[in-house]
Amino acid sequence: MGHNLEEGERLARMDQPLTLAFLPYRRFTIPLAQLAHKQHKEIMLHAPMANTHNFALGPGGLTPDMNEGSLTTTLRRALQSIPYVQGVNNHMGSLLTQQLQPMDWVMKELSQYPVYFVDSRTIASSVAGDVALAYQIPSLTRDVFLDHEQTEEFVDRQFKLLIKRARENGSAVGIGHPHKVTVDYLEKHLPLLDQQGVAIATISGLWAMRNNNREMFAEGEKQAIRPAFARKD
Repeated sequence: MGHNLEEGERLARMDQPLTLAFLPYRRFTIPLAQLAHKQHKEIMLHAPMANTHNFALGPGGLTPDMNEGSLTTTLRRALQSIPYVQGVNNHMGSLLTQQLQPMDWVMKELSQYPVYFVDSRTIASSVAGDVALAYQIPSLTRDVFLDHEQTEEFVDRQFKLLIKRARENGSAVGIGHPHKVTVDYLEKHLPLLDQQGVAIATISGLWAMRNNNREMFAEGEKQAIRPAFARKD
């Protein structure tokens, strides 16, 4: 989120406890994150990471040619730029999340703060989740992408697959994007889940369910993220 004001506002105002991931330094990131927080949504940094297709990352991108200092400074500033941030997941990243050294630097930096990590798993050989666990960062992995094809039929099929996985395993993590087709679908179908015995949870709520309801972080265990919401040129 962060590019599209209209779809972002629709997602922020949904009744369900969604977790919303924001790209750093985008035009609407700060106002949408502030709105989302008021609407009791959980907020993540959607950290742009290098991909195998060479798609542009925009500001805040993490790439394999960065040294440790450059990568950790970029990541820290991006984290500081998102109001009310509680977690991080990777935006793209099919190249970087396969590489142990940069992932080690990422998780070493994240381990200082009270944030969780969600491996979007944009490639099956991602090591990001494993490295997060090695640093004892609370971590979850994406089960289903809802909308890499932007048609209602595709989103419907993936949404049903997500529910099937959740029924089989007790819970499942789905990732969608603020495309109109996805937001339209979620507005219509999320309110129907209660009748099907399916609940929506934030990432931290889901993590707690999977970990005997223990707290993610002890009081004072991690250093607070110092907000720095200035726009980056």
